[in-house]
Amino acid sequence: MIILDFEKPIFELDAKIKELKKLNTGDLSIIEDVKRLENKQKKLLKQIYAELTPWQKVQVARHQERPQTSDYINALIDDFVPLAGDRAFGNDLAITAGIGKFKGVAVAVLGHEKGKDTEGRIRHNFGMPHPEGYRKACRIMDIADKFKLPLLTFIDTAGAYPGVGAEERGQAEAIAKCIERSLQFKNPIVATVIGEGGSGGAVALAVANSILMLEHATYSVISPEGCASILYRNPEKAEDAANALKLTAQDLLRFKMIDDIIEEPLGGAHRNPSATIKAVGDRIKVALLNLANVADLKSHRNEKFLAFCRN
Repeated sequence: MIILDFEKPIFELDAKIKELKKLNTGDLSIIEDVKRLENKQKKLLKQIYAELTPWQKVQVARHQERPQTSDYINALIDDFVPLAGDRAFGNDLAITAGIGKFKGVAVAVLGHEKGKDTEGRIRHNFGMPHPEGYRKACRIMDIADKFKLPLLTFIDTAGAYPGVGAEERGQAEAIAKCIERSLQFKNPIVATVIGEGGSGGAVALAVANSILMLEHATYSVISPEGCASILYRNPEKAEDAANALKLTAQDLLRFKMIDDIIEEPLGGAHRNPSATIKAVGDRIKVALLNLANVADLKSHRNEKFLAFCRN
């Protein structure tokens, strides 16, 4: 497992526990020492994760072993059929899309995909979509509306790709169109921030009737590094920027920018992906059931986002 800086004391205890277990030949004193260290490790893990700073939460949200959109699809969506391409330029692998069944209900699915290793991250462009990714998202929304399917989205991106080619192909316009299409969508949209929610690249898939967020995920107008480069002229001040951005799930719930926080397993989603995915699935089910009672989902969504301006 990848070790974050603030987790080093936990892994030092883990190393001692493993060493004692190797020496254990049935000695009761060693067994007691192992139990004592395991209890100490659990308490320390609980203490550290209860007091995470915004910058530490950014690191947890970016952890390479957190479950990604493909993991949620594999576990929660039955009979998933992937759909590719924007029918104009190409297929952007930074956004996964398709249709399937969620707990017996036909749904459309959209989500950012970062990739799990170096090769995968390069192939998926580190989860940073090009314009064709957002145009693919619009196409999926058209299909979902036509067949009256709810839309589930999973947000995990540092932001839309800022390269020259993306700008030449109309990145800003593609994001704006995706947001506009989301506001016009006639069926329920449930968005879940599962890792990073960065900039307009995240908002494009997060214009929803219900916005959920994992406990240690982040969601902000810009990445801490980008903010530090602009405000402080120094990307090394990313930690200061993270503190100023109010990007944690707890901050955003207080500001009424999201609807609910999904608790992660002790030590973060990367320590128990299956439990995290189950918790997300259960909360999405509740959100869809609640939205079944909403008469006009389009007006509900539009009013929700207009209210942000009034708060």
